[in-house]
Amino acid sequence: MTTRRADPLADTGQDLHRFVAAYREHFGDDLLTVREPVGRDQDVTAMVWALAAQGRHPALLFEQVQGLGSPLVTNLFASRERVGRMLGGVPAAGIHAEYQARSRRRVAPREVSQGAVTEVVQSEGFDLASVPTIKHFATDRGPYITNAVIVAEDREHGIGNVSYHRSMLNGPQTIGTSLHSRGHLWRMLQAQVERGRPLPVAMVIGAHPLFMLAAAARLPYGVDERDVAGGLFGAALDVVRTPRYGIAVPAHAEFVLEGVIDPKAKSEEGPFGEFTGYSSDRSTHNLLRVETLMHRRDPWLLDVVGGNSAEHLNLGRIPRESEMVEKLKERFPGVTAVHYPSSGTHFHAYVALRQSRPGEARQVMLGLLGWDPYLKTVVAVDDDVDITRDEEVLWAIATHLQPHLDVVVVDGLPGSALDPSASGVGTTSRMGLDATRGPNFDGIRARIDEAAMSRAVALLARAAA
Repeated sequence: MTTRRADPLADTGQDLHRFVAAYREHFGDDLLTVREPVGRDQDVTAMVWALAAQGRHPALLFEQVQGLGSPLVTNLFASRERVGRMLGGVPAAGIHAEYQARSRRRVAPREVSQGAVTEVVQSEGFDLASVPTIKHFATDRGPYITNAVIVAEDREHGIGNVSYHRSMLNGPQTIGTSLHSRGHLWRMLQAQVERGRPLPVAMVIGAHPLFMLAAAARLPYGVDERDVAGGLFGAALDVVRTPRYGIAVPAHAEFVLEGVIDPKAKSEEGPFGEFTGYSSDRSTHNLLRVETLMHRRDPWLLDVVGGNSAEHLNLGRIPRESEMVEKLKERFPGVTAVHYPSSGTHFHAYVALRQSRPGEARQVMLGLLGWDPYLKTVVAVDDDVDITRDEEVLWAIATHLQPHLDVVVVDGLPGSALDPSASGVGTTSRMGLDATRGPNFDGIRARIDEAAMSRAVALLARAAA
């Protein structure tokens, strides 16, 4: 009799293909392989939406996407249980602590001379039409690269940055991309503008899921996401240098596009189906001129489902949640859980706590609203409310909250540029809803004994058999 490893994904190294093979071997019921040919215009997204309507969120491997020329993997991050498996087999409730613990143990990259991504290197005569892309929504301007991870380096100051930016092919060697987050890459580009030079970058399209999680990390300026990737792996990220600008990129990536963002050139980009559930044409319209195309001999398209899909939201919010949970619990020991519900895209958060004094829930909510620039609404509830279920939070609001006493609103704060309800410059108001019971609450929650529930579950199981 063989003993199953606690972490069956530990030996997949930093290679996407090995990860998918191991995942299929050990968790085959959670990876759906689609062998029938599908189209590259919305069919992949439609499959994800149809599964979600059934309450299913498996990882998907499409073997034949018409006109693509390579397999397509998507929906990897749609399930928190699957993310927990990526992080060593922790349960969904343990993701926050495990992510923070690993990301804090940062490890600098290890430079190697070659890797899978150096198997094919083209510095002239290439056409980006060979890079596989699909169209996700009918309202999109065209096919998009949703897993475009842009790497930039300021070696003079020892700064590296890795971040996601939606991108669209618009020519044989040019890409339109958006830096609408006005984050660290935007800051690095403005520094180059002042020097009168373009910004050298490398776009990674497809890599091991832990590198993707690291690329979504929320870090201070100057802290390198590639070091976080090392922490998540528990070993240095293997990197190779791009041939023209020497940017360190994952050695086992599927594709890498090396070039420059030209601050003087613009490219029409958008609309694109964003995490809000709306198609957004808000964009910086930046132009990336590609000078080198690198890829492995057998590349796959690793796609991130766009729009307000579970995958898109989880990939962005798990690092954010992890940071917020740690901050809140350090400052407020009574906080027991934090959850960003899919129903609220990135704009809502629920926090459960045991209050030790009146007003503590309001203080916690203001802290969360102040720390996370995306949030517009925070709901505080007691610790016996399951904040992973919207219906429980709505019940707490319905039965515990008095609007004239328990709602706090703050106006004129920076928000997300992609919020369709925000002002043109991205300012928003924010609201805290105190749905805790409070010190003078008069009511006893109706409950059923665990023994009775166990009998009911057993009876249903016998009836179904």
